[in-house]
Amino acid sequence: MQWYKKLVKKIITQFSFNLILSIKRMTLLGFTLVALPLVLTLLYTANQVNQLSIQGSKAIFNVAELINTNRGLSDSLKKMERYASQYLVLNDHELRENYTNELEKILILSNDLSLYKDKILRQLSQSFSQTVNKINPSISSTIIDGDYPELLSLEDLQKQFQQVIKIYEKINIQSSSLINLQAEKIKYSSEKINNTLLKSLFIIPVSLFIAATFIILLITPLKQLILKIQQLHQGNFHQQNTEQETTINSFIETKEINDALNNMRNRLHALELQKSSFIRHISHELKTPLAAIREGTELIYDHSVGPLNDEQQEITKIIRSSTTRLQVLIEELLDFNIVLDSTSLQDREKVNFSSLLDQVILERTPDIKRKGLEISRHLEDISIESNAKQLKVIIDNLLSNAIKYSPENGMITIKANLYSQQLSFAITDQGQGIRIEQQTKIFDAFYQGTPAKNYHLKGSGLGLTIVKELLMRLNGNVNMQSQTQSPSGTSMNVIINRVANGEPK
Repeated sequence: MQWYKKLVKKIITQFSFNLILSIKRMTLLGFTLVALPLVLTLLYTANQVNQLSIQGSKAIFNVAELINTNRGLSDSLKKMERYASQYLVLNDHELRENYTNELEKILILSNDLSLYKDKILRQLSQSFSQTVNKINPSISSTIIDGDYPELLSLEDLQKQFQQVIKIYEKINIQSSSLINLQAEKIKYSSEKINNTLLKSLFIIPVSLFIAATFIILLITPLKQLILKIQQLHQGNFHQQNTEQETTINSFIETKEINDALNNMRNRLHALELQKSSFIRHISHELKTPLAAIREGTELIYDHSVGPLNDEQQEITKIIRSSTTRLQVLIEELLDFNIVLDSTSLQDREKVNFSSLLDQVILERTPDIKRKGLEISRHLEDISIESNAKQLKVIIDNLLSNAIKYSPENGMITIKANLYSQQLSFAITDQGQGIRIEQQTKIFDAFYQGTPAKNYHLKGSGLGLTIVKELLMRLNGNVNMQSQTQSPSGTSMNVIINRVANGEPK
């Protein structure tokens, strides 16, 4: 099968460099090449069958004519012998005329036999006519002066007819041989037609091979276009390799689509770079004054610059909470920028999942201790090929959600394993669960469900959207299982395909 694929690729390459066809012309050419051998085979077979039919008809007509001639000779010869014998006994004029009539019939039939192309049959028919004519003068002479001629004896007459009968038997034998020969010719022609029909069946796999070749020729560039569109959908704006571009540009229509996709890719890439640059700059510009505001707010809140009354303390608390929420929003905006940043999509490296999880948990330690949570880990020692930065953002967003919705002194369970080249991990909390009507919306951008209890810091609603987008780019998926009744809780299950355990591929 590999040689066949190489052959098709070679054909596609030749088309690309020598002659670019449209799909319409290629389809018409393929249909012609598939139908032409079938039509030629059908016409050849029909011609052979027609010739057999004509030959069979002629043979049947000749056989029937030969049988009728032989039967006519046999009947006329019997009648002729009977009339001659009766004439010798009765000397009746009417019997002589009957004899003469039968003789004429025999001569006509014998003349018909002489027209056959068979040499032996012609000689026998001539001999038969001559032998019969020898009998004729003896019994068919006209009456002169009312007297009848002297007639043959009955014994001599029988001897003459025995000679005629012997020749007739030879004619009959030769006719039977000719009939058998005709039957053999028909049988041979029939077998020849059967062999021709069987050989013509060979054209079917040839036609199927041609059809399969043209199907692959047509489908291959379309599949490459689909792959290119999928890569664009995943945010991969890198240029296709030369072989893929050659395959796509095999036909006029696919070349036009490919050019449009390349223009779209360049435009989208430029827009992505602009978005990423804008978010990086605006986030940096926001974080700098925000740091000063937070620092000043903390000094005022801690009474470092003097005592505050109750109203001032309450206002300072509100400012402090707002600046903290603003910082969270900026951090989530930076995480979202990772999703928009297509330049880091191909940065794959060997990542130890356990170590990466330890980093995320360490960064979330203050939140974990504040709610008195326990982290239960069930992990294998897994090393995978992936984008460490993006995978860390995925784990961090899922863990922060679990911390946010977990009850005080609750437990968060983390499980991970590698099975059939798929990384599978789940983060499960013991929170209040997600209602059924909200479960289909939680991955939508900026959607915020029921607020968590005892958690006053409001998010942006981008966390799970970021998770889903990043997993799509890592060739993965996320699904959720949630229960609102006791025992309540939510489990976020993640699967990432095409990973390697151990050394990177």
